[in-house]
Amino acid sequence: MAQFPTEAWVEALMDKVNADEQYAQVARKWEGDILFKIDPDDHFQDTRILYLDLWHGRCRAAYVVSDSKVQDAAFTLTAIYSNYVKLLNGEIDPMQALLTRKLGVKGNMAVLMRSVPTVLDFVRCCREITDSFE
Repeated sequence: MAQFPTEAWVEALMDKVNADEQYAQVARKWEGDILFKIDPDDHFQDTRILYLDLWHGRCRAAYVVSDSKVQDAAFTLTAIYSNYVKLLNGEIDPMQALLTRKLGVKGNMAVLMRSVPTVLDFVRCCREITDSFE
């Protein structure tokens, strides 16, 4: 278990994804890295970017992005901190968050829509490793 959105959380998520047989099966066809851009709000004053390289049910790399290491990814998910907290606490559905723009996405939406089971299982993995918030 780890605190979101810390380096320890990103590392715990990588370990979870790589050890989770259900995720490996559901995401076996997924190809694409993801940036999570966390924008500040009343509860979190920083902007933070997390990077995950997801490939065929595995996570090949995961880290907090430093200013000198910003890169493009297949998908960039952007939301204020409190919306990420709601997502990780199960207060908002991942697909509903995308459709209502509580979670913005840059990347191929058609791929996301065809990959709903993968998205939902990835969020399950995120929820299972989150025990607190920064």
